[in-house]
Amino acid sequence: MRTAIMGAGSMGTILGAFISKAGIQVDLIDAYKEHVDALNEKGAHVVGTMDFVQPVKALTPDMMEGEYDLILYLVKQTSNAEAIATLKKHIHDKTIICTLQNGMPETVLVNEFGIDRVLGAPVGWGATFKGPGVSELTSSVDKLTIDLGRVDGKVTPEVNMVKEVLESMCPTTILVNLIGGRWTKILINSTFSGLSAALGCTYGDILDNDKALLCAKYIGNECVDTAKAAGISMEPMQGIDLGNLVGFTTTEQRDANTPVYMAMFGPHRALRASMLQDLEKGRKCEILAINGVVCAMGDEFGVDTPVNDQVVDIVSQVEQGKLKLGNHVDLFKIPDKI
Repeated sequence: MRTAIMGAGSMGTILGAFISKAGIQVDLIDAYKEHVDALNEKGAHVVGTMDFVQPVKALTPDMMEGEYDLILYLVKQTSNAEAIATLKKHIHDKTIICTLQNGMPETVLVNEFGIDRVLGAPVGWGATFKGPGVSELTSSVDKLTIDLGRVDGKVTPEVNMVKEVLESMCPTTILVNLIGGRWTKILINSTFSGLSAALGCTYGDILDNDKALLCAKYIGNECVDTAKAAGISMEPMQGIDLGNLVGFTTTEQRDANTPVYMAMFGPHRALRASMLQDLEKGRKCEILAINGVVCAMGDEFGVDTPVNDQVVDIVSQVEQGKLKLGNHVDLFKIPDKI
């Protein structure tokens, strides 16, 4: 089986290292030539909560040849158009595309390739790109998980096949309710990844700042309310049922759920959101595919999302050069009403 990781950035490099370490053939494909060269010359160096070097095979998109049977798709959603055009040149009519992207990426891929060829895999760990050939695993080793499923909930032989590949790295759970799992990941990304980008900080910095953590709580509550309005039943992630734990209707409930956030995000304290890493490099980030999804669905189903709106606004201003990247926690306004 010919397998490729399309988008071998921080997470793709680490996943590729583990898959290669398990003896599975996989090509790591990325447009950053210096990174590709370093991977081929020195191997993939995983640092952080683990430290090892694994020889891998890496390619730039123009070096791709032939057709692949499985594509593990980690391209930023901001680069979908170009990546999909390249992908179409190197797949056959039964190639499986498994997206490990953030947000709700399955819709675009199902429209392009059909529901029977697309799988979704929300990832429960984080990484930071440190430089060509080097990626930092920022999550605790005991908190590495991946969920996996199809939009229609079917558990097909292809789902089980991809599960075996992903388990080269970490435990992988098959979800019948993929959209529920996706929405839990959106809550996780909207709260801490969104704030990490807006505040220029790590997850641990958010946990340690009272106002930032309060903002995270309101973002989480808006995600829960929006999911309920849309009829989405959120799935637990890493054993924590966020959908039933972080929603609140009183200040007492709001103040009492701090331990949930500490339990969920404490093991990922060192993580700097990929959106923040993009902003630091002067690139547009995936804010509209994460917090923006909550805002858009809130509008569709009549749910107010004021703190998610503020995250999108601040990050967008940073992208446009109207704000400098940094700690903008003082710009946030906490809603008067719960």
